[in-house]
Amino acid sequence: MRHVDFSPLYRSTVGFDRLFTMLDGLGQPDQAQTYPPYNIERTGETTYRITMAVAGFDETELSIEAHAHVLTVKGEKAEEDKAEQSEFLYRGIAKRAFERRFQLADHVEVQSASLKNGLLHIELLRNIPEAMKPRRISISAEAVNAPKAIEARVA
Repeated sequence: MRHVDFSPLYRSTVGFDRLFTMLDGLGQPDQAQTYPPYNIERTGETTYRITMAVAGFDETELSIEAHAHVLTVKGEKAEEDKAEQSEFLYRGIAKRAFERRFQLADHVEVQSASLKNGLLHIELLRNIPEAMKPRRISISAEAVNAPKAIEARVA
C-alpha cells in the first residue's frame, strides 16, 4: 500500500488543495466505482464526451448536475408495479441506483446531454477566456545602420 504525504507541499503552495485531495483519493480502493461503465473521449481540440452505459434507465430516471468543478450523474430506477412483476431466473441488467462524479478542470462546461440506445452522452467544452490564452509578443529590433549618439556635456 502506497501513501504519499503531501503535507510539505501544503506549506509551500497556495491554491492546490483540490489537486492534493484528488491525488489522495486515487490510492484508496474502497472508493473505486465500477457501475455504470463509462468512456471519456476527446472529440476535438477543446471538446470532450463522456459516454455512460445506462441500460434500463430512461430520461426521467437520470439527473445530471454540474456544480463547482464536479459533474454528478445520478440514476434512480422507478418502482415497478408488483402485480406485473415476473420471476427472474437470472438478472444481468442492473437496476440499482447509482451516483457517479467526475472532476472537471477549470473552464470546462457541460454543453448538452442525450440518451440513445441505452448510452448517455454528455458533451463537454473547454472554453478558455481570451485573457488566459497564450499570446504572441512581437520583438522589435534596433536598426543596425543607425548612427549611435553618445551624449556628452560640453564644458
